[in-house]
Amino acid sequence: MAERTIHITKFDMDRLLELIDGLRATPKAVKIDLDLLEKELYRATLVEPQNIPRDVITMNSKVSVTDIESGEKTTYTLVFPSAANISENKLSILAPLGMALLGYRTDDIVEWRMPSGVRKLRVDGILYQPEAAGDYHL
Repeated sequence: MAERTIHITKFDMDRLLELIDGLRATPKAVKIDLDLLEKELYRATLVEPQNIPRDVITMNSKVSVTDIESGEKTTYTLVFPSAANISENKLSILAPLGMALLGYRTDDIVEWRMPSGVRKLRVDGILYQPEAAGDYHL
């Protein structure tokens, strides 16, 4: 995981910390994944939703990425676990790639350890960001 400054809205931070706390209490919780997400959150720069740059990936953002190694282009929407559906490219924040994308910006190279090894993805663009669209409740 690259140590790069990421930006997260205070609204997303609050909801994600609540999610982590709730999941830690369940027997299915994978502690290492929750710890990784929490580490990402605490290293982020917090921003009010109306002040988040338009090119930052926030919760419910739809993003276009390219796998640096394969050149494969994919579009994902970063969602909470209850809305995840990989067949619709709705990627859970608890998935390794979901954790990797949160807070990064257009043109960033995101490195993240996956079960198959380290992947490098380039963020090609933000197709939809709730805050940029004025959808502060998402």
